[in-house]
Amino acid sequence: MPTVQYGTRQIQYAHIIDKTLKNAYITVDFYEGVILKSPPISEAKAIEAIRKKGRWILEKLKLVERIPQGEIITGSRLLYLGKRYYVQVVQDAGVRTVSVSFNHSKFTIHVNSSIPDRNKSIDRALDTFSREKARLKITPRIIKWTETTGLKPTGISFRRLDKRWGSCTHANEIIINSDAIKLPFTAIDYIIIHELAHIKHKHHSKEFDNEVAKFIPNWKNFDEMLCGMRL
Repeated sequence: MPTVQYGTRQIQYAHIIDKTLKNAYITVDFYEGVILKSPPISEAKAIEAIRKKGRWILEKLKLVERIPQGEIITGSRLLYLGKRYYVQVVQDAGVRTVSVSFNHSKFTIHVNSSIPDRNKSIDRALDTFSREKARLKITPRIIKWTETTGLKPTGISFRRLDKRWGSCTHANEIIINSDAIKLPFTAIDYIIIHELAHIKHKHHSKEFDNEVAKFIPNWKNFDEMLCGMRL
C-alpha cells in the first residue's frame, strides 16, 4: 500500500483508477482506510493529491477511530456529544433484555445473559438511547434555529438513517438521524441548518449554499467532516 509522508505522520492509502471519473477524490472510512479514486494519473500526482488534503485526512482518521465498532464490551468507548465515554457491561438477571444508562462520565449497560442475541439486543438498546437523547437534546436546538432563521418545519422526527444525517421532506418535515447525538453540538447545528435551508431551497444550489452560510459561515468544514462519516 503506498504511503505519503505528511509532517511527522505517514498516510497509507489505496489508489483506485476509474476511467469514468473526471476528477480525483478522497474518502476516509473506518474499515477501508484512506482511498484515492481518480482517472488515470501518475504516482506523483496521486501523492500530491494526498499531501494536499493531508490535514483533512488526519482529522477524518481521528474521527473514524473514535467511532465504536463491533462488539460492545467493558472497556469499549461510546461516542456521545462529541466525546468518548467508557463502557461497563454488567450481567443482570433483573433486566428483561438490555438497559442503557449514562451518568455523564460512563455508560453502564445491563444485559440479561439469557437473551439469544446479545449484540443485536445491545445495538437496539443503544439505538433507543440515541433516539431518546436526540429528541431531548436536539429538539430545543431545532426550535431555537427555527426562530433564528424564520424557517419553520411542519414536523420534527428522529430515526436512524443509513446514509444521511438528516432529511427534509416535500411536506417540510425535518428528520434528523438519531446518531447525530454522537456529534458535538457545533456539527449538530450544521445538520439542523442544512435541513431547515431545504424548506426554502429543495435542491443543493448556490442559493441553498448562501442560505446555510448566513448562519454557519464555515459550513464547508462541517460538510467535509461529516461527508461519508459512518456511525
